[in-house]
Amino acid sequence: MRFRRLGPAGQEIPVVVDAESRVFDLTPVTEDIDGGFLGGDGAARAADALERGSLELLANSADLRVGPPIVRPQAVICIGQNYAAHAAESGDSPPRVPIMFFKHPNTVVGPYDNVHLPPNSTKLDWEVELGVVIGRRARYLATPDDSSAHIAGYVVSHDVSERTWQVEDSGGQWSKGKVAETFNPLGPELVTAQDLSNPQNLRLWSTVNGEPRQDSTTADMVFTIDFLVWHLSQYMVLEPGDVINTGTPQGVGISGRFPYLSVGDVVELGIEGLGVQRQVVVAAP
Repeated sequence: MRFRRLGPAGQEIPVVVDAESRVFDLTPVTEDIDGGFLGGDGAARAADALERGSLELLANSADLRVGPPIVRPQAVICIGQNYAAHAAESGDSPPRVPIMFFKHPNTVVGPYDNVHLPPNSTKLDWEVELGVVIGRRARYLATPDDSSAHIAGYVVSHDVSERTWQVEDSGGQWSKGKVAETFNPLGPELVTAQDLSNPQNLRLWSTVNGEPRQDSTTADMVFTIDFLVWHLSQYMVLEPGDVINTGTPQGVGISGRFPYLSVGDVVELGIEGLGVQRQVVVAAP
């Protein structure tokens, strides 16, 4: 199934999109797309309501803003340098174990919302990533084979980064360059795991002002999705609604091959089967 949240920021309506791309109001089933919905068999309840014909079409859906498909995740967990070519363009070898850092929940915005260029930022960078959404609590999983039962679905995620803050001002960790507001556009939709045939073989790409930047496939990950969920569960309890950003491929600004982002730049990015994002860079208020 495909879930979206439509409407002004803070007032989004949960919807489900059927196989014919018709948009149905999901409020009779849930107030929002959140951890409670995902962890409480929400997808099954939505499918049942859709099959019974108890949901109404949202007539003005095309005119509404597209919000992030999950309301304010309590945790956005990120994996660094999970594509060998990206590690190389950053001047590093592929990691031996997953590199983990966090984003603040208020980094999450809609897929077409503006990205803010913070004051004193000089190295604003783009990163298309596959986002994994947890649907069932994952605590100390025994093996990576156990991971798939804990995944609700997948999203397009944009891990916006400020490289000076990440590298030079970091103090040895990366989160300073990752946590500014608007630094994680998400969506346009959450596609449930059963409706994505092979998340480990999806094309992902990005452009800046129409010029190609990244173009790769999730098959090139150093650590697979199932391994990452299992690995993270050894150190923390993953809760329904948590988002895992699984890393970005080569073709970003830190490579030195492209200029960093400036006010007025337009970033587009997408992942096969999950949709496309578009953001304009604006000066932070």
